[in-house]
Amino acid sequence: MALALLVGLVGASAQATDTELSQRIDTLRNQAASGDALAQGRLGDLYYYGRGVAQDYIQAAEWYRKAAEQGDATAQWSLGFAYDSGRGVPQDYAQAEVWYRKAADQGLAYAQWSLGSMYFVGQGVPQDYAQAAFWSRKAALQGLAAAQSQLGFMYEHGRGVPQDYAQAAVWYYKSAEQGDGLAQWSLGSLYDLGRGVPQDYKEAYFWLNLAAAVKIVEVKQEDVAKERGEAASHLTPADLSRAQARARKWFEDHLAKPK
Repeated sequence: MALALLVGLVGASAQATDTELSQRIDTLRNQAASGDALAQGRLGDLYYYGRGVAQDYIQAAEWYRKAAEQGDATAQWSLGFAYDSGRGVPQDYAQAEVWYRKAADQGLAYAQWSLGSMYFVGQGVPQDYAQAAFWSRKAALQGLAAAQSQLGFMYEHGRGVPQDYAQAAVWYYKSAEQGDGLAQWSLGSLYDLGRGVPQDYKEAYFWLNLAAAVKIVEVKQEDVAKERGEAASHLTPADLSRAQARARKWFEDHLAKPK
């Protein structure tokens, strides 16, 4: 489910009037009703996010299903997510796995990562770290930040792959550079401890400083701030100032990048 799917047909233009927006939605609805799988998936997105229509997870799931049954990979992943989260359909991890796999087999990175996550925690499938690594790697190689972070974690802790701190650092870096807060925290920790990378408190502080600026679901922010403070205690005032300036420059550069 990508908001980018709405561009063009539904109102990418902030100048669109209510009448124009309604006409675009009517056009999309007619296309969907005629069996156009792409339009069905896009209409599902509208209902899921409540864009131009009242938010309705049930309607979203119904349209995703129509597109998914025609083989649309994005809709298959979206329907899998609906089952995974219980939005618009009863929560059913087994059904989530079915639809994730269909999309993953078509090469959709989000579906590969989602399927890998199911194997990692044993949800809808038996827990299998090797399969988790297999699917996470496929998504990571396509550049998906969440999958790169997940693969880094698996290398760091030896889950489904041999423990390899250097490989963990490689994958954390790829994800961290894309702005993944968990990967930034993990990479900072590796530098702090000198695992897989030379111990470097300046690098540790830099990545932990980035991580401290975002909300990380899996980690308490006070823990990130504490670790950042510990790294800072090893730096001279000049080193600390340079690391802070580097972090500001990183945010400026990355926030300026087109989405």
